[in-house]
Amino acid sequence: MKAAFIERFGPAESIRFASLPDPEPGPMEVLVDIGATTVNPVDTFIRSGAWRTPVTFPFVVGRDLVGTVAAVGAGTAGFSVGDRVWCNSLGHGGRQGAAAERAAVPADRLYHLPDGVPPEQAVAVVHPAATAYLALFTHGALRPGETVLVVGAGGNVGSAAVTLAAEAGARVLATARAEDEEHCRALGAEGFADYRAPDLADRLRAAAPHGVDLVVDAAGRNDLEGAVDLLALRGRVVVLAGLDSRPLLPVGPLYLKDGTVTGFVISRATVAELAEAARALNRLLVRGRLRAREVEERPLSTMAEAHARLERGELHGRRLVLRPALDT
Repeated sequence: MKAAFIERFGPAESIRFASLPDPEPGPMEVLVDIGATTVNPVDTFIRSGAWRTPVTFPFVVGRDLVGTVAAVGAGTAGFSVGDRVWCNSLGHGGRQGAAAERAAVPADRLYHLPDGVPPEQAVAVVHPAATAYLALFTHGALRPGETVLVVGAGGNVGSAAVTLAAEAGARVLATARAEDEEHCRALGAEGFADYRAPDLADRLRAAAPHGVDLVVDAAGRNDLEGAVDLLALRGRVVVLAGLDSRPLLPVGPLYLKDGTVTGFVISRATVAELAEAARALNRLLVRGRLRAREVEERPLSTMAEAHARLERGELHGRRLVLRPALDT
């Protein structure tokens, strides 16, 4: 099969596109013919070695896939040849990645793609939306009627967080670029503020005079002093981006509010947590409520370029969908 892989940790240009042996599904695994994959910031962290996880070289990069079941390993139930499926947790923890023509996927990390859902839309949202779901509900304990502030609401994870929180009955405030306001409000944000506004803190306090119950920072700015200042009693902050971030933690104000700051990385999500998120995502995919702002389809052979473009910050609001079929 053709695959995008690395033979050592390194920069984007270290990704090769060449032939590797076809994978064979073991017990409790499913062989998937991959129709589409994508690239996420965490993929660049693993490729570069910035975030260490067990890998075997040559290592196929990538987390996410949408495809069709080609074969089912021994003892595997729930899948049949021809089923449309998706996965968002390959490419780390000892598992080979999704940037290939085929992948052997653990059955407990594979989910059915509902009928009528376009594969290119699904693969573009399943990783950021699962991240947003786990941040909001598993780690942020968001409940209907609460107020949540989504920082970086114009990006992929932030957009999904606005959608999911609004769907759950929360009141959503969003910060992003001024040009993202229409997009954020269309997703369900009740309040919006340009993160570059000099009076940002005053605007947010005016929008939530009794404080916010949850702050989810999808931008990695991690202004903990500002976030804690905005918290309501027993408010929560979930930190899920900013690998090199080193903010100051205002301990006094935090404990006086009975507040919490929780770190969360989807790479440590359990199989059960991922499956719970997948069920929620499938319901919204069927309804058309989870969609990427913009999708650009490219051949799988351009994976090195995709990593480089992501690292250069060229993909705000855009998802690259890489398809093996475009290389033939």
